[in-house]
Amino acid sequence: MAVIEKEKAETLEKITNLCKRKGFVFPSCELYGGLAGMYDYGPLGAELKMAIKDFWWSRFVRGRPDVLGIDACTINHPKVWEASGHLAGFTDPLFDCKKCGYRIRADHLIEDVLGISADGWSLEQFNEIVAEKSITCPKCKGDFSPARKFNLMFKTFVGPVEDDAHVAYLRPETAQLIFTNFKPVVETSRVKLPFGIAQIGKAYRNEISPRDFLFRLREFEQMEIEYFVHPKKLDDCPYLTKEALEFKMLVLDEPAQKSGSDMALMSVKDAIGKKVISTAWHAYWLYETLKWFIDMGISLEKLRLRQHLSDERAHYAADCWDVEYKFPFGWKEIHGMSNRADFDLKQHMEFSKKDLTYFDDVTQEKVTPHVIEPSQGLDRAFLSILIDAYCEDKENERIVLKLHPKLAPIKVAILPLVKKDGLAEKGMDIFGMLKDCYTCFYDEKGSIGRRYARMDEVGTPYCIAVDYETIEKGTVTIRDRDSTKQVRANVSDLPNILYSLMSGQMKFEDAGEAVETRKK
Repeated sequence: MAVIEKEKAETLEKITNLCKRKGFVFPSCELYGGLAGMYDYGPLGAELKMAIKDFWWSRFVRGRPDVLGIDACTINHPKVWEASGHLAGFTDPLFDCKKCGYRIRADHLIEDVLGISADGWSLEQFNEIVAEKSITCPKCKGDFSPARKFNLMFKTFVGPVEDDAHVAYLRPETAQLIFTNFKPVVETSRVKLPFGIAQIGKAYRNEISPRDFLFRLREFEQMEIEYFVHPKKLDDCPYLTKEALEFKMLVLDEPAQKSGSDMALMSVKDAIGKKVISTAWHAYWLYETLKWFIDMGISLEKLRLRQHLSDERAHYAADCWDVEYKFPFGWKEIHGMSNRADFDLKQHMEFSKKDLTYFDDVTQEKVTPHVIEPSQGLDRAFLSILIDAYCEDKENERIVLKLHPKLAPIKVAILPLVKKDGLAEKGMDIFGMLKDCYTCFYDEKGSIGRRYARMDEVGTPYCIAVDYETIEKGTVTIRDRDSTKQVRANVSDLPNILYSLMSGQMKFEDAGEAVETRKK
């Protein structure tokens, strides 16, 4: 356990330092001491974050005929959260130290001290194990008060009066606003089952003990889809192509966890046929999510599906799976996907007294659709992508972020060899030619080697060196970030070459004439 914690601390320290040093992420309000669990995204972080959002929205909304997007408010009527069950049940178990007042999430305490998962434990289980193992406060070694529940909702007031009649809440998830907008979306968009409603937006949770940099925050961003399916057609998924059914993934289901067995490599077809994943639609969306991560450059071997245990699942979930990423310090959740059945729409019908059923033209009946919910934390995706891309290249004495070109905050750097003799002006001409197509960066300060290193560290896939041959022959040197190889190409060909390289249609060796470089 100590080795794992040391590995986690070292990894997160490297990433945190890189983020702050290079302008990816800053502690929010650090000028005034900051707030735990709150981070601001700097210039490069904002670009990377936007690229992840654009990639998700392009794939799952614009790229599909069956998913529509909305953008809902973040401060909501209290009835929304009463209907959803959040006001009564959106809690975490909390321990208070009797001596120093330190507070910690009970499951985090057990995980930190004993190295075991305590998800879904009752308060009695927490109290029993603390007594049995004589667990004390990590700050002062004092005893804990009995475990209690702590509601994670942020409360606020709407209007000039702060009383119960004007209470509202910052949303702890984006899902419920999709359900409250279900009827107007159906009525205005004329969608037919099955279909999805998606949104990207902020959510807020008053976490007891935010931790692990961007992994557990109080203010974060979600990318969620609620996909509505006819309750009698949960296994009727036309998108399960041969390629999708043959796709193999690492699966750790509930029986394997209870027996202590290892995860298994399983095809989507077998997962459905053996009822490991309860419905075809659920399996399909898990497949699509894994493919999305892979297409962003994360290796399939570092992704697995873990099924929630029965006592771990939310009360509304018929089934629930996490996509976990193999961090240097172990497997951790980066995506959650529930089969929410018809719980939410029925709850909102009961509390609002409004009809949210759907009339199916095909079956000629009114139904309450069932819901599969792919729920992606943007900040966790950001963190896993950074950690996956981080590389210490000892041979070339550099740190490099091997980000997928689609995600790199700077796609192309234009670097004149020197500022004189017209090279700077020529560099700016190239910058002007490319800036409308790619996020470009122009840099003329320092040695070319040092400028290459700066670009490697922020993940820029290609650097263009402008030298005297550019003036004489109209050619530039293009340098590949990962291999450090260089080729010579015509300036006029740059737009087509860069497009082909970034889309994967061209190998770097085919981008121009190879340039010999000196090895260190």
